[in-house]
Amino acid sequence: MRAIQVFEAVARTGSVTAAAQELHISAGAVSQQIRKLEGILDLPLFERRGKGVAMSRWGQLYLREIKAVFSQLHRASAVLESAREEQGLVISCLSSVASKWLGLQLFEWRATHAQARVRLMSTDAEPDLSRAEADFRISYGSQALKHEHHLQLHTDSVLAACAPSWLNGKPSLTPLELLSLPLIGIEWERDYGAIPGWDAWAQSLNVPVKPPRPTLDYSQAGAAIDAALAGHGVVLAQSAMLKADIDSGRLVVPFEHRLPLPEPYFLAWNPASLYRPFAMELYEWLQQISQSVQA
Repeated sequence: MRAIQVFEAVARTGSVTAAAQELHISAGAVSQQIRKLEGILDLPLFERRGKGVAMSRWGQLYLREIKAVFSQLHRASAVLESAREEQGLVISCLSSVASKWLGLQLFEWRATHAQARVRLMSTDAEPDLSRAEADFRISYGSQALKHEHHLQLHTDSVLAACAPSWLNGKPSLTPLELLSLPLIGIEWERDYGAIPGWDAWAQSLNVPVKPPRPTLDYSQAGAAIDAALAGHGVVLAQSAMLKADIDSGRLVVPFEHRLPLPEPYFLAWNPASLYRPFAMELYEWLQQISQSVQA
């Protein structure tokens, strides 16, 4: 295939030197590929004329046949590139990150980048960025090591939050009062390790009693937060995912106490994606909003 590509370039440009410049190889490498192809076909494809070369009748016949093949290959590449551009930039992240944090933040970025097309893909499975399954991935902990190119973002913390009605008009609750309410738990999938739970929260405050078991455990933080929004109890979830609901007053913090997650979040990316329109701006913005979480 490489020899055929070199032949097509020489035939189209009419010059070994021009073909070498186009293909970013030496003129000697071009001549070597042509000799290789002629050896395979057992036919002369070019005739030397003075300082240049001209196609033989065999070369002209061969070029006529392969032109259609190269044209189809170019069309196939154009179709893929067009589809990729229509799809826009793809950010992959965990479902709860998409619904409770990044998805909300993206509206602000789109307000200043109206021409950009962005698709947010929520999945627990890590995409293969090298195969262009996504342009960017927000990963948690050691899962980021599956990607060649990644950098550390923020380390979030968990915070207790509930619907305002549970405070009964009080500005806050004591840890013991809080633990007497229905507790909503989060248990991550094994691949992501353990999130600090109610036992760890109580121990860090030296609460003298063991917290009761949560009324219900969720595998995703987003679902647990939705349960708290519906008034089913107090949730211990990532502060970044609670922020929008706390800022709006839909949730309140009955007792201000945070426990850091055991591992940070990471941003992974496909280097080729950074050359796409708006990709570098999105890459830098994703780091900026992460810094605001740590602040």
